[in-house]
Amino acid sequence: MMYISFFASITLFIYFIYVFRGERKQRLKRRIDSFVHQSSEGMDTFRKDETSKSLMKRMLLPLWKEFRKGFNKKMEGGKQAKLAVKLLQAGSPFGMTTFEYRMIQLALFVVVPLLVGGWGALMEFQLGGILFSSFVGFIVTLILPPFYIKSKIKARSKSALRELPDVLDLLTVSLEAGLGFDGALSKVVSKKEGVLSREFHRCLEEIRLGKTRREALRGVRERLVVDEINIVISSILQAEKLGIGLVNVLRVQSEEVRDQRKQRAEQEAMKAPVKMLFPLVLFIFPSLFIVLLGPAIIQFVESFSK
Repeated sequence: MMYISFFASITLFIYFIYVFRGERKQRLKRRIDSFVHQSSEGMDTFRKDETSKSLMKRMLLPLWKEFRKGFNKKMEGGKQAKLAVKLLQAGSPFGMTTFEYRMIQLALFVVVPLLVGGWGALMEFQLGGILFSSFVGFIVTLILPPFYIKSKIKARSKSALRELPDVLDLLTVSLEAGLGFDGALSKVVSKKEGVLSREFHRCLEEIRLGKTRREALRGVRERLVVDEINIVISSILQAEKLGIGLVNVLRVQSEEVRDQRKQRAEQEAMKAPVKMLFPLVLFIFPSLFIVLLGPAIIQFVESFSK
């Protein structure tokens, strides 16, 4: 009986090894087949994508990438960094990068003087007039893109400054409710819309991607050129460094920002009479003089003419 059980055990063990090796080979074969099938499908898809592109795209796209790489290398690092900061401060209008901004600028330098010179030729200007009009178009092209970026930065800064008191109040209330600073920022981002909310949303995304809170808040301070926001962020960073409660700091900053907004409103109200003086003198007073003194002058002229 013992020999029979021993023989049966050995037989089952050999059978188990045989089945295990067979299943392992089949599993390996299935994996290789699936990989080869997927890779062939991927290659077929890649070939279809490549063949679906036109000949011009397949020829021009690599050339365009090489030109872009060479153009970025030729641009000075300091100027490119400054331009990138300005574009970030302007909110990256139309999603432009530094390369695209420079290319648009170069295209305008060529197109606008030609258009203005062609207009002068159609108006039958002399050669000096055509050259002068082309020069004016060149000057306008030189001034227009930086002016557009500056106007976008100014409008964005005004919008952020207008949103700042409400954002600080909501942030203070969220911290008083027991949320952490990141949670309070998330609440502000979910409840508010605008420039400041988008910047704080970007700040939270940078924190999730591995940046420290200090670096992310400094990035917000660099992208928004507003003194009040710089002071608020500096106060938050200093309070975090010294271990001071953020609630009291934010409450004080909110009161100061509201006082400053009230002072700005009073200052603009004080400027209103001076600004109204020019339209009064140029447009309203002459009309009043014509209406009031016109009939008297007409009667005076008629009486002396008789």
